[in-house]
Amino acid sequence: MAHDPLPPWHPEALAARLPALRRRAALVRETRGFWEARGCAEVETPCLVPVPGMEVHLHGFRSRFEPHLGRGEGRELWLRTSPELSIKRLLVGGAGSCFELARVWRNGEVSPRHAPEFTMLEVYLLGAGLEGLMDAVEAYLRAVLPARVTHAGVETDLSLPFERVTVAEAFARVGVDVLASVDPETAEGDAAALAASARAAGLSVPEGLGWEDLFFRLMLEHVEPALGRERGTFLTHWPAPQAALARRNPADPRAALRFEVFAAGLELGNAFDELLDPEEQAVRFARDVAEREALYGAAWGVDEDFLAALRQGMPPVAGIAMGFDRLAMLAAGVPDLGGVRWLGGWPYIRAP
Repeated sequence: MAHDPLPPWHPEALAARLPALRRRAALVRETRGFWEARGCAEVETPCLVPVPGMEVHLHGFRSRFEPHLGRGEGRELWLRTSPELSIKRLLVGGAGSCFELARVWRNGEVSPRHAPEFTMLEVYLLGAGLEGLMDAVEAYLRAVLPARVTHAGVETDLSLPFERVTVAEAFARVGVDVLASVDPETAEGDAAALAASARAAGLSVPEGLGWEDLFFRLMLEHVEPALGRERGTFLTHWPAPQAALARRNPADPRAALRFEVFAAGLELGNAFDELLDPEEQAVRFARDVAEREALYGAAWGVDEDFLAALRQGMPPVAGIAMGFDRLAMLAAGVPDLGGVRWLGGWPYIRAP
């Protein structure tokens, strides 16, 4: 007869996780020491904000301020999906290179590698550029993780130099010319052109997918499985429709100065050579809000205060967001996020 698992607060259950939790605590100390030694100040930014983030496909946790003590009017607020927009305000103000170990919330994300509430490490290096940030991230991962890391049967030797491959090169390995489907003037993707290239390469492509859905289908099924295997991988220069808050590549405007880093088959972080042009960012934000409303209904609008800060002037900077719980999982050698969370996985309260 099957028995319910022990609740995560039970002494036996907590004792089983304690070695991994102590490794997580050490990782926090090592992370602070690494970035502080490189001239980064640790910052803290608000968790409850009017605009939680601008990514189209992320869902937020809604809250509301109701005045009770002191002054104020009732207003809708959100738990942040990222500290990015807040930290960039500090960069405008002159905070300099900095980092935050930030608690963030993303509604609906549950798996062995996802949780609706998790810790994100964000690092911003002034004047580093994409190459300089990759150098720093590679050194950081070597400094805080074991030389060999494993997840779901995939092992990576972090002592080997990380592979640096563009998205175009990664797609070319499976015979697809992804940048040929991007308009260099508008940064829009042509789904028919991308589908034609994939079919010419012998890949199965469903009918009726938009460019973004098709791009990610090809990425997840044919490109990503080969990344971060024997050695760490930086996947760089993403197609312009996936620029988000990154600058477009001056040498080829079909691509954006963005990378993701992979090890043990896991995506560990997403980075931008940050966009400094407030008017281009305003256009992207307006498009993001319209797309989110069309797909999911109205939620939050454009972060106008962030655009005001960007118009004040942000220094050239490259930044990365890393899933700290995933780093802890690799550091401790456990198979899922629940093993490195003090009260286990999601939800930690068992159903009656």
